[in-house]
Amino acid sequence: MTTLTPTAPHGRSELLALSGLLVRLHRPALILWVAFVLVMSALLWAVGGPLADASASAWADYEACTSQRCAYDQDAIILYRDAYTYTTLALLAVPAVVAAWAGSSLVGRELESGTARLAWTLGVSPSRWLAAKLALPAAAVAAGTGLLAVFHRLAWSTGQGRIGSAKSWYSTATYYANGPVVVALALAGLAFGALVGLLWRRSLAALGTAPLGLLLLWGGLHLVTPHLWPSVTRNSSPAEFLPGAGINVDQGVVDSSGGRHEFVSGCGQIYDVAPCRAAYDKLDAVGFYHDYHPASHFWPLQLVSTALLLAVAALFALAAFRLLRHRTASTRPEVRTAA
Repeated sequence: MTTLTPTAPHGRSELLALSGLLVRLHRPALILWVAFVLVMSALLWAVGGPLADASASAWADYEACTSQRCAYDQDAIILYRDAYTYTTLALLAVPAVVAAWAGSSLVGRELESGTARLAWTLGVSPSRWLAAKLALPAAAVAAGTGLLAVFHRLAWSTGQGRIGSAKSWYSTATYYANGPVVVALALAGLAFGALVGLLWRRSLAALGTAPLGLLLLWGGLHLVTPHLWPSVTRNSSPAEFLPGAGINVDQGVVDSSGGRHEFVSGCGQIYDVAPCRAAYDKLDAVGFYHDYHPASHFWPLQLVSTALLLAVAALFALAAFRLLRHRTASTRPEVRTAA
């Protein structure tokens, strides 16, 4: 009696074979992703090109008005604003969509249907299966999202100084869409989705849980971002509070000894009103302060945030591999016998 065990390619050839199978299994998702990147690229080109030019021309006409009734193309201004807003939101939705897809379709559905276990019993190790599952999507997600982030920043920059309603660099949506942070968020979503898919082993449960977890991670990042890089301080006299333009870190009152205090409730930045002036005099206030991040801090904040997110994504991926190894520790390839 001869014992036959399943054989499979090893090393690089095995990963290539698994990657080819992955492309065939998820061809609709790949086609949709490529189509999304192409359509978004075209829309961002339009936002930064003809739509920005038309809106800038309309703003120039509006600012040149010297009477109550002036002729300017309001529709061009609104169209640019809406197109910029919707393309920005579409780009920012990518990380959550990637997390949902990774949890439900990429991992959860194959565990639920038994397809993954069949692959393992045919000679593909669980670790290599998961590596192939993550490698190709990670490359596609990083390339596509990175390209869209570049196009978004170019589209945004064309409106600066030309369009009165153009978003500032520190506007929340613009800040996240204009740099590598959105790419790192998408990769973190991929890794977290895979981990959730392994935890639930149910596509529907992973579909709802993965994007929610990614949004919680994003919220945590938003809270810590102002503290990832040293801020600058702008001081103002009590008579006139002049905040700096940028990401806010802290603001309040400075006394004569240099101590800091919160704004008086109900007064805030108002000093030249008798009750507020009396309250600030009790604090021995000599001015206001504002800690913030100016435009020169955009790239330091982006790069530190990106590095932090990539580290978190690596931890998610490591946890996924450890969980998979633990759950498949007793899995052995089937042994077939033939006379």
